[in-house]
Amino acid sequence: MKELKLLYLYPDMLELYGDYGNIQVLKYRMEKRGIALIVDKYSIEDEEPDFSAYDIIFAGGGADNEQTILSDDLIKYKDNIRKAIDSGTFFLLICGAYQLFGKYYKGVEGNVIPGLEVFGYYTEAEPDRKKRCIGNIVIDVNIGNIQTKVIGFENHGGQTYNVNSPFGKVVYGNGNKFEDSIEGFMKENVIATYLHGPLLSKNPVIADHIISYCLQRKYKENIELEKLDDTFEEKCREQLLEKFKKE
Repeated sequence: MKELKLLYLYPDMLELYGDYGNIQVLKYRMEKRGIALIVDKYSIEDEEPDFSAYDIIFAGGGADNEQTILSDDLIKYKDNIRKAIDSGTFFLLICGAYQLFGKYYKGVEGNVIPGLEVFGYYTEAEPDRKKRCIGNIVIDVNIGNIQTKVIGFENHGGQTYNVNSPFGKVVYGNGNKFEDSIEGFMKENVIATYLHGPLLSKNPVIADHIISYCLQRKYKENIELEKLDDTFEEKCREQLLEKFKKE
């Protein structure tokens, strides 16, 4: 039986809006195909993980307070995390985790939370706490030579700048900042995005892309995933997209 290993970073602190559901979706879609997903967890004071030993690394969303606490711990592993990214480990980063992998996050009070500086973008919070990018969002994404509309839910005061390789183009919603044309950050083995929902439950194409990428990287062979019956998921997507067109 083929298997993949996933490391879940800070599950006790980075888990807003059901982001753990992304792992559940990956596990479900893999098990349907006879593939095992081994999930390990890491949090503060745990033994240092070997990031490069994993096929997938996942981190979810968190508020400013959590990011402040986690920043010092995460930065200790900057070189090892960069090594894992360079070696091809897939990173799925949601909201707060997306911000932490950039240069820095500047909070509402002007406090600066250092980022990993793995990527060149940076985030600054909107000074008015009541003003947030919040609501449903749809973006056009090209991933693995598949063009698809990705649906999610955004809720962030942070405005992310200097993104040179976005996850997708905004069709409906805000994106990286108020009324932006782009959302998230992406490279071959990284998806960093503000999309909650959870992301993968509404977008099975993205889940399957991650699974396919990781299997091919690990087993050094062209693996074609067995097609699953996504009739229900696609009907839900169609209804949501139609609803958003009318709003």
